[in-house]
Amino acid sequence: MESDCRIPVACCRPRALALHALFWGLVSLRVFGAALLGEEKSSAVKAVVAPCWLREDFVLTVECFQCNAFQTKSWSACGQTGYVEKVNCTESNRDEYKSCRSSVMEEHLFWKFEAAMLALTVVLAVFVVVRQRSLDRLASEKVRRQIESI
Repeated sequence: MESDCRIPVACCRPRALALHALFWGLVSLRVFGAALLGEEKSSAVKAVVAPCWLREDFVLTVECFQCNAFQTKSWSACGQTGYVEKVNCTESNRDEYKSCRSSVMEEHLFWKFEAAMLALTVVLAVFVVVRQRSLDRLASEKVRRQIESI
């Protein structure tokens, strides 16, 4: 009586299980470690100086625009996305720059993603065709040998 288990026997070997556990352990450590480090850094920055637009209401005075090379190096708001918008905080009446995401940048990232997915589709389609031809060749070879043996 055969089992209904669909897990290949090769995946249940101790070495394979150890490699899987090691791989997923490293992945989770990388992900959660980065998240924890990011929280520590952001809490330290927030404790020192929190921008006024995080604490109070603000009015957008200048729409989202791209930073030049000097602004990218000197303004911390430019470092995140490369685009900023100027806001005026209503209570303190201060002008500050806030990082933003440009629609042009979003469109560019979308088309890069689309191109990557198209390229991946083509590569995998070629792989499927080559693999199918190889399997067809093996099947026809097997049938030929069976016919010859009669």
